[in-house]
Amino acid sequence: MTKNLFIKGIYIALVIIVLFFIVYFFLKDDGYYKTSILLNAFAVPLILGLGAFLSVRQLTRNGGFLTFKMIYKQAFVPIFVGGTLSLFFIFAFLNYGDQATKALLNQQYIESYKNSLEDEYASAKKIVKPNSDEDKELEEKYAQAKVRIADKVSKNEDMFSAQYFMYIYAGYCAFFLILSLFFASFFRSRRVY
Repeated sequence: MTKNLFIKGIYIALVIIVLFFIVYFFLKDDGYYKTSILLNAFAVPLILGLGAFLSVRQLTRNGGFLTFKMIYKQAFVPIFVGGTLSLFFIFAFLNYGDQATKALLNQQYIESYKNSLEDEYASAKKIVKPNSDEDKELEEKYAQAKVRIADKVSKNEDMFSAQYFMYIYAGYCAFFLILSLFFASFFRSRRVY
């Protein structure tokens, strides 16, 4: 049974990796960073949730009394294996396979940070009265943010280093735990007293 769970996890990883390469080959343009962020925020959790649901659903169709622990394992193992394999594959690909894509993503990250800063500054400037305390505070914060951006550029900060991937991985692990708890709570058999 555990071997079957690992195979389901490998299938989940393959789906995520195929989706990564579809975006890599067909949508690698000026909006590649934004597309990647949207993919990680919406498509990957959906794939993981669907994989966990199908895994649990298969167990519930077999019938019998299902404990919280059984369903938790049935949901957690495939998404943990699939999420871990896919995330480490993408990390290895970006850091060792295609350095140009990594540089493009880092550059687009800085550009998106600059654009959001400029948009927020422009919208806040419309609201704030000129030469007021709020205007001075806005100008100070804007200047500080520009210094932070220049610092990131001068340091050539790598947003796809092992440190940042570990932060992302920790977030995914928390997601795996919460999703598995949800499925285990929802699908377990209830005793009738």
